[in-house]
Amino acid sequence: MNATQTLPDVRGKLTPDAPLAPLVWFKSGGAADWLFEPKDAEDLADFLRDLDPSVPVMALGLGSNLIVRDGGFPGVVVRLGKAFAKVEALDATTLRCGGGASGILVSSTARDAGIAGVEFLRSIPGTVGGFVRMNGGAYGGEVKDILVEADVILRSGERRTLTLADLGYTYRHSELPDGAVVVAATFRGRRGEPAAIQAEMDRISASREASQPLRSKTGGSTFKNPDGHKAWQLVDEAGCRGFTVGGAQVSEKHTNFLINTGTATSADIETLGEEVRRRVKAKSGIELQWEIQRVGVAK
Repeated sequence: MNATQTLPDVRGKLTPDAPLAPLVWFKSGGAADWLFEPKDAEDLADFLRDLDPSVPVMALGLGSNLIVRDGGFPGVVVRLGKAFAKVEALDATTLRCGGGASGILVSSTARDAGIAGVEFLRSIPGTVGGFVRMNGGAYGGEVKDILVEADVILRSGERRTLTLADLGYTYRHSELPDGAVVVAATFRGRRGEPAAIQAEMDRISASREASQPLRSKTGGSTFKNPDGHKAWQLVDEAGCRGFTVGGAQVSEKHTNFLINTGTATSADIETLGEEVRRRVKAKSGIELQWEIQRVGVAK
């Protein structure tokens, strides 16, 4: 596909040859053939229905858990804007959240409504769509604990509501079909006192600040924790703390984070990750699995 190809009419915004590096936390990688920012769910559904079925589609949230390869993404990247970022309390324990809403907005709205149990979302730098797709989790909570249902638009343009069971959650993984975009989700927590909820959010925030390289260009947790092990510990024991490839480095502060020191290509970052996996396997016999999504084509 290329940027001269005819695409369906939209009411939102379509940008050809759109650089993705500014939109992802690593600040590296190539461009998308097209970036689509739909006006609303109907605009997105119509577009996907009429788009050539052979064109790849990928949803992009805050780009925190993502390596976009240097050759870019050969297809359409969908980014949900303000129209998809609303959060409201439906009742005393239930929240309705747009797919583009941030974890901070969800947890803050929950606090104001006296809904506990979703504080952990405060610590995940992403949007509801990404949380639902990845079964996002941290600090003892994960999306499967709070999800009631998710509204998705399939690659075919069909709109569907998926239940918790439909999503087939495992650790940092769901059965959400390729090319599907999460446009909304319903989360259920429990009654709580706003002051106690805020205190828990503050505790999580302080803990994260102390242990993670938040001021760096990073992609969050790089590898999944293997059963019975902590990924960072395996990386550290394999002698990889501070290890570099080109402009990419294993964080000195938290060894399950890779950082772009300023000049890294996506190839540097991915090569570094693969070398860390190799060293961990050699040292411990354990094969680390990527948690960060890697998309697009190499240059």
